Amino acid sequence: MSREHEIRSRLERRLSQLVARTGKIESDLRKPGDRDWTEQATERENEEVLERLDTAEIAEIGEIRAALARLGSGSYGLCQRCGAEIREQRLAILPFAPTCIACAEVSADSAR
Repeated sequence: MSREHEIRSRLERRLSQLVARTGKIESDLRKPGDRDWTEQATERENEEVLERLDTAEIAEIGEIRAALARLGSGSYGLCQRCGAEIREQRLAILPFAPTCIACAEVSADSAR
């Protein structure tokens, strides 16, 4: 199996998992609530957690789709900011990483 095929397969597997999970979360959030006030408070807390998870997973879905597009265009593994090659170790941990470590750190510093 080629490296590109392996990466694509890994990304598509993760994408499939996330799409299934976000669908379940959204389904759970649409369920009618309990009539008991105490139970409603607990349900609302659970819904807030589910909403945060859903938001994070939707963001990851977008990142994975962008990585798959980069694979298709031949720019996968190249930093989207500086054009340098993204180290293999970084991609092994975060296969949808759009930037090299140096650019990611600059972005993190500017976000603070």
